[in-house]
Amino acid sequence: MAADNRHRNEEILAVRRADGESRTLAASLPRLVLEARRVAANVIHGLHGRRRAGSGENFWQYRRFVSGEPSQRVDWRRSARDDHLYVREQEWEAAHTVWIWPDRSPSMAFASREARDSKLERGLIVAFALAELLVAGGERVGIPGLLNPTASLNVIDKMAEAMLHDEKARASLPPSFVPSSLAEVVVLSDFWSPIAEITAMLGGLSSSGAHGTMIQVVDPAEETFPYSGRVEFVEPEAGSVITAGRAESWASDYVARVALHREQIRAETNRLDWLFSTHTTSRSAAELLLFLHAGMMVSKGGGRSTVKAGRSA
Repeated sequence: MAADNRHRNEEILAVRRADGESRTLAASLPRLVLEARRVAANVIHGLHGRRRAGSGENFWQYRRFVSGEPSQRVDWRRSARDDHLYVREQEWEAAHTVWIWPDRSPSMAFASREARDSKLERGLIVAFALAELLVAGGERVGIPGLLNPTASLNVIDKMAEAMLHDEKARASLPPSFVPSSLAEVVVLSDFWSPIAEITAMLGGLSSSGAHGTMIQVVDPAEETFPYSGRVEFVEPEAGSVITAGRAESWASDYVARVALHREQIRAETNRLDWLFSTHTTSRSAAELLLFLHAGMMVSKGGGRSTVKAGRSA
């Protein structure tokens, strides 16, 4: 219970700090970046006459039902006309929506001496700043399972408030949901979850045709394993403890396992036409924000642009 309260306090402080820092970060980016984002969106969606969402109550289109969606979304009258099930989409669902998931699980609170922020703080700062820039560009932003898509100019306040009042357990990966085919998904996490869980998450999120970006936010110590001598490693979520008598002897195996884990993630994201990159908290948050803006652009046909995910965004 004491550990849960401590993590809760750390999260509250991180949310408040990220709120202030993300505003500064978003405001510091050149206006040309935002304008380029608007132009790109207009070109991408111009051929099919993209409309802006109104109240969200207007009918937009029918689309095929996707396995995993709630059955109450099926329009049975339309589905009765042929052998397929259809969902009646409202106008706001067809608008370009960006779902942002910042991992707030206990493992994200870690920060070594070389880090500028904890992983939690960095993920929140970038999530808030990205949301503000996207809303300013006319997009809708939501948090899976926590905040419905919104175009409010006070999006940072809404995100922070939703997090501060969230009583659910802090999951490492986003909850199961089906984004629309025009949606983008951005997941900011350390991705130390088992590869089977990550693969299942990706399969669910991409089942409707949505595209996304996975950013592995890591501390510098998690990259280089700078430990020697007798060290106790505490797993923050399970509470288990592993003791290394000579920690330096573990370094090569650790680095190899991290590389393998990343290659497995990258193979899956490449297969689904998603982006994957890593970001170290010793680097600039603005650098990651710029990378996300570039990487979220899609082609007219729904494929990715030629933007490449570097090893460390």
